[in-house]
Amino acid sequence: MVVSSWDGAIYHVNAEQKPNFQGKREPSPPPPLIFIIFFLRDYCAIIARLLNIMYNINMFNPKYRITDKIVSTLTSIAESKAVVDRAKILPKNEIRLRRQALIRMTHSSTEIEGNILNIKQVEEILANKKIDAPERDIYEVQNYFNALKYIDKIVQEKQEVTVKTLLKIHGLVTNKTLPIEQSGHFRKCPIYVVKRRPGMQNEVVYTGPEPESVQKLCEELFDWIKESKDNNINPVLVAGIIHQEIAAIHPFVDGNGRTARAVATLILYERGYDFRKLFALEDYYNKDRSIYYRAINIGKNYTERRIDFTPWLEYFVKGFKEEIDMVRAQITNLSLHKFNDNTENKIFLEKDQLLIIDFIDQMEKISVKDVIDILNCPRRTAQLKLSKLKELGIITQIGKGPSSAYILSKK
Repeated sequence: MVVSSWDGAIYHVNAEQKPNFQGKREPSPPPPLIFIIFFLRDYCAIIARLLNIMYNINMFNPKYRITDKIVSTLTSIAESKAVVDRAKILPKNEIRLRRQALIRMTHSSTEIEGNILNIKQVEEILANKKIDAPERDIYEVQNYFNALKYIDKIVQEKQEVTVKTLLKIHGLVTNKTLPIEQSGHFRKCPIYVVKRRPGMQNEVVYTGPEPESVQKLCEELFDWIKESKDNNINPVLVAGIIHQEIAAIHPFVDGNGRTARAVATLILYERGYDFRKLFALEDYYNKDRSIYYRAINIGKNYTERRIDFTPWLEYFVKGFKEEIDMVRAQITNLSLHKFNDNTENKIFLEKDQLLIIDFIDQMEKISVKDVIDILNCPRRTAQLKLSKLKELGIITQIGKGPSSAYILSKK
């Protein structure tokens, strides 16, 4: 059994007893009754799964209302999306803004969970510089950055988002910070979220679903994610529901919040709401964590949290709009520069060229073979794409012959 504290710390307690902060142990049922309970639980789970398969019943059906507030906010987001998508800005400026967003996402998502590193230290880690800080905090930053890179890979390769994706992201987020048997694996024990209050009795603010139901709940969630695309549900609402549901299932012993935020970002990217990857929604949560906690904790147990997603979605879309408003302002400011026709043709890039730059930004360098794989194009086309970017001064060649590669130009 795991007790997760309000501020992100994790406590391990007696695996056979629910935590009782008054010091009392709850009596266990007699052995014969335990066998009957286990039998009925497994039997019911099998029947439910068979019905789900036979009749294509998706047990996850989030309940929420599309309020006037949500409609107005989504409309504003759509308007900003059109502006951001059409805006022309210098590639170097776009790369800089993307890098800043990546740093802000990583810093805020880890700081929410208690990481002590400041944004400057996070920037240095992502630049592969050594810093003097606790090893665990460094791992958490590196891990979240790697999870975001994995998200980009999924989107670029158009991979299907499944439960395996969830487990992979969690494995990346908790690499070297959780035991191997827990990192990237569903929890096998009950879990409780506890609010610690100095000088006062601790309070259980949330009780997660039983571990035996975790995998099934996650499978149902990802079935719904697939259906949501067919049903044309707004991607922002889908991302918000995913964030809330993963947090409610609490499928892992640690790293649930970071995993939920990363998967929500993945869905936004995958469904065309990446806003050129210039936003960091985690910043909004981190500005006032107490409001974030109140918004996401809409029930004291899993059943209560499935009653109505509306309050959470109003909070989520409001935060997304605020972040996108900032992106729109940055983009508008940078696109106001005037260029003559000759210059404009040289500095504004095609989609394929931006994919190449994205790859270099993530992997630090790119080869002709990499371009062939990314664009699924002939070798000659890949060479021409790289030559054009080199001519524009955006990338620089390193090495010669078969071992040559390209990096972003420093100037």
